[in-house]
Amino acid sequence: MGVLDNNKKAYFEYTVVDDFVTGIKLVGSEIKPIKAGFVSIKEGYCYIDKGELFIKGMHVSVSKESGVYDNHDPYRVRKLLMNKKEILKLEKSIAAKGMTIVPLNIHVNKVGLIKVKIGLCKGKKLYDKRETMKKRDVERDIQRSIK
Repeated sequence: MGVLDNNKKAYFEYTVVDDFVTGIKLVGSEIKPIKAGFVSIKEGYCYIDKGELFIKGMHVSVSKESGVYDNHDPYRVRKLLMNKKEILKLEKSIAAKGMTIVPLNIHVNKVGLIKVKIGLCKGKKLYDKRETMKKRDVERDIQRSIK
């Protein structure tokens, strides 16, 4: 199935230092809309609370098929499933270096499970963002001249 949603904003705003693939704890009414592509992680961010990793700001649309009482909150906080060692590594990196954890994409793996790729990121300065835009423009011009 592949990538369901990609967070382009994260790659522009942050420099990705390290990335991890995590599972996500979902309720039954969230699976069908996510696999259909009705999901957005552009405003989402991750945080660690009491040794557990959570994602907040991720939007999953409400399914039309599920009833009024079976539906979920579109913006609810969802738990990310990760090894304790990796969570401790992330926690140390955030505390020491002033970094943040950002969701990069959400995808379905070969087995059919929904996974979230998160990145340990460092914020870019304004001049870094301008440099990224310049590189992208130059690459686009090169591609146009080749065709």
